Amino acid sequence: MEQTKINARQLFVLIVLFEHGSTMVIPLGVEAKQDVWLAILIGMIIGLLLFLVYYRLYLYYPDLPLTGYIQDITGPIFGKIFALVYVLYFLYLAARVLRDFGELLLTFAYPETPLFVLNAIMMLTVMYAVYKGIEVLARTGELFFTLLYVLAISGMILVVAAGLIDIHRLQPVLEEGWRRVFKVVFHQTLYIPFGEIIVFTMLFPYINNPKKTKIVALSAMTLSGINLAIMMTVNVAVLGADAVSRSTFPLLNTIREIQVANFLERLDVFFMIALIIGGFFKIGVFFYAAVIGAAHLFNVKEHHRLVYPLGLASLLLSIAVASNFPEHVKEGVNIATVYIHMPLQIILPVLLLAIAWIRQRM
Repeated sequence: MEQTKINARQLFVLIVLFEHGSTMVIPLGVEAKQDVWLAILIGMIIGLLLFLVYYRLYLYYPDLPLTGYIQDITGPIFGKIFALVYVLYFLYLAARVLRDFGELLLTFAYPETPLFVLNAIMMLTVMYAVYKGIEVLARTGELFFTLLYVLAISGMILVVAAGLIDIHRLQPVLEEGWRRVFKVVFHQTLYIPFGEIIVFTMLFPYINNPKKTKIVALSAMTLSGINLAIMMTVNVAVLGADAVSRSTFPLLNTIREIQVANFLERLDVFFMIALIIGGFFKIGVFFYAAVIGAAHLFNVKEHHRLVYPLGLASLLLSIAVASNFPEHVKEGVNIATVYIHMPLQIILPVLLLAIAWIRQRM
């Protein structure tokens, strides 16, 4: 493990940037139609409860990352297998988010550029940051955090000033009852982005004030959930529930609708900057977790040695994960949720906590 530490403020910034990440790009919870804000907030509440499971495990093993204490709980053989699974999981998620942003740039600005080239440029930047270490990544987050919120607030003001919001598009509430909302919660919004907070179990040992970890993480997740609920509500109020559900990038379409005083328009370029910032930090956190997890698992003293081979693997995986973007989205919603996210974000951590609790009591 690195000898550097990050403070509570830097942890808060990293979690907020991470939670926004690709969630600002993908059509989050759009199957809930005009009730998407409910699906996000309920997913956030359950995600906060899920975080308490991760936090309790951290209290049992405050000096070890997830890939370390999982070996102590389940034994050396199964522990190494599970640790390897989580390393591959984090690498896979880094590749998926990388593909999200590569497709966004391909659609929005560089239609003639090969997807591999766009992904490679983003991945090289992430690799450089991870090579420098968690402290550099956290300090960079502090610099961009303010810029991200300035752009978000400016965008909200412009959307309102342009008269784009129609609150009637948010009605009727619960048109099909709670069933549709909870279906979206347990198929998407619980796992993305709130369940993905499990990646921070790899970073908790680096915090210089462990007592603040719980309140900082819960506060950051709550703020992120409220922000995402507001963002998707605005998308529905501007575009309509049906248009949002059909849109590949609903936030981008909302921004393109802005036209104030016949001269403030085509502002999507500026907000693309915000999306790229969020994507960079989400990929960076996933990739860093994969690197230090692999270093801990294979007893590599300097994690820097693994940055380039794992970076290349993540880049190639981002291309190979799906033949096109619709297939990529379908895999993320229908396949990854049941066979990957649910076991690794919920089932296994709960079992680990139960075993750790029994061992502590004995």
